[in-house]
Amino acid sequence: MTDKLQPHQIRGDFRADGLRFAIVVSRFNSFITDRLLTGALDSLARAGAASEQIDVVRVPGSFEIPIAAKKLAESGKYGAVICIGCILRGETAHYDYVCSESARGIQLAQMDTGVPMVFCVLTCDTLEQAIDRAGSKGGNKGFDAGLAAVEMANLSRKISAAKPSKKSAPAPRRKRK
Repeated sequence: MTDKLQPHQIRGDFRADGLRFAIVVSRFNSFITDRLLTGALDSLARAGAASEQIDVVRVPGSFEIPIAAKKLAESGKYGAVICIGCILRGETAHYDYVCSESARGIQLAQMDTGVPMVFCVLTCDTLEQAIDRAGSKGGNKGFDAGLAAVEMANLSRKISAAKPSKKSAPAPRRKRK
């Protein structure tokens, strides 16, 4: 009988020591995004971040978040970037385009730079749904985003610092038939 496999685990922790964070916030629907920003700042402070470790950048709307986030990440100063916006469904297809392209742009910026970007862009059908996610019934998604940023910044740092073992065995090759 074989022993239970217990792989080495790498996990991020929730301490902001030695980390810097950027937060990109949409001014559009600021009634909601300001609440999300407050939640994110609260969670970063609870993780031990000081004011000088955090930069907040305001952009016109959610569509503009990806370019600002990418430029911040490319600066090399930040362990993670939190992207905050709020898109409310309207009567036209504009909502669908802004939602999908904001998400796509943030993901591409993250993949291009290797800097974790936390997606905190609410995509809601109604203002009530957004209010619920910005500090009412559903908690504050900005607070959750701040925690995710701390965890991912630490995890990214740990993964980058991990060096492969000199005596690691090569991967087994499959035989061709």
